Amino acid sequence: MKTTLILSLLLSGSLMAQSPKKIIAKFKSGVNPQELKIDGKVKKLFSNVYVITSNKTEELKKSLKDVTVYIEDNARTKERKLPTIEPISLEELKGNSSNFNDPLANKVWAFNDASSNGVSVEKAYTAYPNNTTTEVIVAVVDTGVDYNHEDLKNVMWVNKGEIAGNGIDDDQNGYVDDVHGIDTLDRDADGNATGDMMDTHSHGTHVSGTIAAQQNNGKGIAGIASNVKIMGIRTVPNRGDETDVDVVESFIYAAKNGAKIINCSFGKDHNEGGMAVKEAIDFIGKEYGTLVIAAAGNSSRNIDSRPTWPASYESENLLVVASTTSRGSMSYFSNYGTKSVDIAAPGSSVYSTTPRNRYGSMSGTSMASPTTAGVAAEVLSHYPNLSPVELKAVLMNNTTKSRSYSRTSSGGRVDLYNSLKSLE
Repeated sequence: MKTTLILSLLLSGSLMAQSPKKIIAKFKSGVNPQELKIDGKVKKLFSNVYVITSNKTEELKKSLKDVTVYIEDNARTKERKLPTIEPISLEELKGNSSNFNDPLANKVWAFNDASSNGVSVEKAYTAYPNNTTTEVIVAVVDTGVDYNHEDLKNVMWVNKGEIAGNGIDDDQNGYVDDVHGIDTLDRDADGNATGDMMDTHSHGTHVSGTIAAQQNNGKGIAGIASNVKIMGIRTVPNRGDETDVDVVESFIYAAKNGAKIINCSFGKDHNEGGMAVKEAIDFIGKEYGTLVIAAAGNSSRNIDSRPTWPASYESENLLVVASTTSRGSMSYFSNYGTKSVDIAAPGSSVYSTTPRNRYGSMSGTSMASPTTAGVAAEVLSHYPNLSPVELKAVLMNNTTKSRSYSRTSSGGRVDLYNSLKSLE
């Protein structure tokens, strides 16, 4: 018995030692990594940034030093708890008035006017009808999306080049059956992300409903944006700790497939040492006109001095969001920073969709980010020629100001009505 156990442990250790790892390498201009003798699988992410999968990553770091700008590890660092469903709050019990016929829409207090600490959704819809808007694709990079949910199934992005369930990469984009998006956490034998991004938590489904739950369908709630399609990308594990390779691949996939806004309700304290995610944000902004909206984080700290990622990256194509309460204050858990955090939005006790046709409340900057993404999508649907930088400026320059939000760059809470009015 003892001998068997020892052999088992030795075999296990041997397999672990041989398990391939991933590194991100940015090659110098003029260097084609496909022409180099690299011991491993090389895949282009964007521009001259590649991911290398190999059993010899440490040796590769040394051998590629002279032909690379940087090499970044792709390690997982620390699991963290994602927001989960909460007990019903006082805000939900009292309800709010709503012009939508969705029976639970009155529980979404963010729809309130600015004077009631919301983002003026109802007011904006009354003043600026949406019958001539342009469809906007919003990618939700998260734990996945329940694409069968009664309030989401009709607002899901559909890859028209793909035939569902036939096991074939019909549009030859490198992904099989990516009908509504991709799953970077579940990869095939060749290391390719798979096509079924069904939510295995609840976080991504909740985020999606805030942005785009179908309006006026007589069911559940209403999302903030009226003419939007949700592209689901499963990149965040149920216990957090997403990797840079997965995040970068998600961003590039989303932008290439038409997403003009990417919502990132995730973050981590540790940066692997490279700038691949930041450079990907810059790249998709310039090449595809995509704005990334990210949660500031829930550690009640100044991320100017104690960074969190991706929120602390400096990029004109990145909009970082703090969380507010229905009373108009900053949420106690919200990160802040006059340099790193751009804007505030409702994030405490946010009522939205959860898997299996259910609904519930969650709190976090994870909820404030999609509130802002919903506002951004609605503005963009009215003015589709806005660049990411212009859209970001519209949102930041037309906030509802308050001393409570003085620890953000804009000093205000996002406001849909003000933003649309400024563009008249």
